[in-house]
Amino acid sequence: MPIAYHLDRIPTAEQVIDLYLSAGLERPTHDAPRIAQMYANSNLVATAWDGPLLVGVSRALTDFCFCCYLSDLAVRDEYKHQGIGKQLLALTKEKAGPGSTLMLRAAQEAMAYYPKLGMETMTDGFLIRREH
Repeated sequence: MPIAYHLDRIPTAEQVIDLYLSAGLERPTHDAPRIAQMYANSNLVATAWDGPLLVGVSRALTDFCFCCYLSDLAVRDEYKHQGIGKQLLALTKEKAGPGSTLMLRAAQEAMAYYPKLGMETMTDGFLIRREH
């Protein structure tokens, strides 16, 4: 069965947690209400499905005209290296619009992955870390 991509299908917190655990993405997987809130408050979510199984997700916050912050890009471990992350990124960028800059903060172990998708490394960023 081919992978189906959606921009209008929000997964449940349980589906997201299962995906994050498989993908090795460090998120508050012990806190389903927080995961649900993360998705409820995101305005651009692209998903990849193998039948009923969530195999990939891109979660972003955007104004659809200038800036798009890609909060999460995750692919289930056994589905990696099939172009799913690249397709999710392309869908996110397309939906955010040609005038939007797409940016993200990468985990150290993923730093080599994003340039392969055509992303540039940024050195001009700042952050205030979350309290919990």
